[in-house]
Amino acid sequence: MASALFCGSKEAGDVAAHSHRKTPGPLQSLVADRIFDGERILTGCNVLIHGERIVDMVSRGAIPADSAIIDLGAGSVLAPGFIDVQVNGGGGVLLNDEPTLAGINTIVAVHRRFGTTGLLPTLITDRREVTERLAGIAESALEIPGVLGFHLEGPFINPTRKGVHPGERVRSPATEDTALLRRFGSFGHSIATLAPECVPRGFIADLSRCGLRICAGHTDADEPMMRRACDEGLRGVTHLFNAMSQMQARAPGVVGAALDEPRLTAGLICDGYHVDPAMLRIAFRAAGRDRLMLVTDAMPTVGADRSHFDLFGRAITLERTRLTAEDGTLAGAHLDMMGAVRGAMSLMRVSLEDALVMASRTPARFLGLDGMLGAIRKDYRADLVAFDAGFIVTDTWVAGVRARHG
Repeated sequence: MASALFCGSKEAGDVAAHSHRKTPGPLQSLVADRIFDGERILTGCNVLIHGERIVDMVSRGAIPADSAIIDLGAGSVLAPGFIDVQVNGGGGVLLNDEPTLAGINTIVAVHRRFGTTGLLPTLITDRREVTERLAGIAESALEIPGVLGFHLEGPFINPTRKGVHPGERVRSPATEDTALLRRFGSFGHSIATLAPECVPRGFIADLSRCGLRICAGHTDADEPMMRRACDEGLRGVTHLFNAMSQMQARAPGVVGAALDEPRLTAGLICDGYHVDPAMLRIAFRAAGRDRLMLVTDAMPTVGADRSHFDLFGRAITLERTRLTAEDGTLAGAHLDMMGAVRGAMSLMRVSLEDALVMASRTPARFLGLDGMLGAIRKDYRADLVAFDAGFIVTDTWVAGVRARHG
């Protein structure tokens, strides 16, 4: 881990105090042992927030006298809130089973306890009417603090790489499906995962123009096909290494394209099951923290006292922290974002700073939210996470509203 740096001088605090005088209303001063601002870890600092926004970061000697001080305690770290672009469920809820405002509220509330302040509820391959139900409440769901958009993972995937997605619901895009998918381009910062080889030429470009971020996943595409898809607007890879063509000496596949192509950002599941630690480390050396983002692929067991659930008629069992179908196929993950950060540090062997970048700044940039989320900077939205020396989340803020955990 890089050495922590001391916060700015008294002059920096004077600027912040001047800004405060121009901004009426209550001011909060957050005190932590260490603050990760999105680039580096600092000590001797306070973060000032007012309403939904970060006002500034100041030295301890420059705290405005009329601010309300919130001391996060010894050993605390304050960081940009985590952003998870692949969340199938939590709190006993699977989005496919409950594509409702109540279901999404439950998922968001559970994952916030683990530091996730922004997420994309994720609908895996299903019948068209299920996607229509989600579209019907999507605009209202965006009002739920923490919902940044939606992730439609399928149904236009390769059946040979379907994993636990229901094969009978995998399909090629029909006119009705395409029109429905386009609607999600206007619902926040949404993602569609598809297999480039299973959609017609121009399809990715069409969806990109509608505002969707397109990812390759559950795909057997070769490397040239991935390059052509990037030319159309493909920008991401869903759960790198899983359910895709692998890298070989004369056939780079999706994995090779993801590691080599600078236009692509890849999600990684750091739970110790989905990807071997050596492969995680190789991916990090090839793509780095600016092109890898931590995702959970979380299922209903996260934040719930249960060891089984039903997925399209298949029994999914949790054994310790591994979720599998009856045939041993991995079925999503029993993982939260704080666990993903810990996993990145222990399995990928990266620094805390690198893990936090992959949990916040990189997904923010991928979603087009850099300049608003993913860093602690003046005028950014106050989406923050505080955790203790044991990497247990103690507090979160979404748009400046605090929730205490633990």
